[in-house]
Amino acid sequence: MRDEEIIERVVGLVFERLEPHERRALREEFIHLTHDAGRADDPSCSQCSGRGECHRRRPVTTQRILDAGACRVSARYPSGPVESAIAPCIDHTLLKPDATYEQVAQLCREAARFQFASVCLNPVHVATASELLAATGVSVCTVVGFPLGATTTETKVAETRQAIARGATEIDMVIHVGALKSGDFAAVERDIRGVADACGERALLKVIIEAALLNDEEKVQACALAKLAGADFVKTSTGFGPGGATIDDVALMRRTVGQDVGVKAAGGIRDRDTAERMIRAGADRIGASASIEILRGEDAGTS
Repeated sequence: MRDEEIIERVVGLVFERLEPHERRALREEFIHLTHDAGRADDPSCSQCSGRGECHRRRPVTTQRILDAGACRVSARYPSGPVESAIAPCIDHTLLKPDATYEQVAQLCREAARFQFASVCLNPVHVATASELLAATGVSVCTVVGFPLGATTTETKVAETRQAIARGATEIDMVIHVGALKSGDFAAVERDIRGVADACGERALLKVIIEAALLNDEEKVQACALAKLAGADFVKTSTGFGPGGATIDDVALMRRTVGQDVGVKAAGGIRDRDTAERMIRAGADRIGASASIEILRGEDAGTS
């Protein structure tokens, strides 16, 4: 079975189990936006997921955007200098349990200097990072239900509210992996929606699916549920599981969520070439502790 067929079948199953009326509305809206008389957008965009080639692969949607008032449509990832293109896509990450106060301060100084998208650190460091990064344009991201995702929804919601109160503007939560693998889609959706509601308009929500624990159908289920529950991003990995980000997983996640939900690749990304390939596969964000090495084109190795 082709990937596109798996996606259609599993996404259909998820929507049927949860919100059949919304499923029909979404499909009708998709057909309206991507079809015009005898013209239709490329439904697969298998080479780039439409990113950077929308004018060619998705002419109907592009024209509708222009008709709505846009004066330009840009390619998100230019082929210019790597640092200028990739730095704003990186979440500069320090999630080690033994991270010292000085290491946290250094992380923030580096993030401000290179203008990374955010720093991603454990909740105990959120208030400090928020103070150090005030007025720098760098967001503060923290983790919820980390790294197993096996805490209760109430606990995840409480963690989220506390983190936002301390200055976090991005939340990376781990799904209830066991519920997903048990086929309890409603429980997974409720778990994500609870955190999404706690984020509201105050923080972006990235949902970590821990892809290395899932088969392809489960990855699609997880991404579809995250999108349905109101997530802003889906994310490959915690970095503490049995495996990290892969090109295939990023591409599959992008095809599943489409263009209105972000994709974050994290786990094992330690050089510029890998980061660039993740972006070409469809990632909006890169989670990495080797951010400086990535910018400089160096290989951070396995340490």
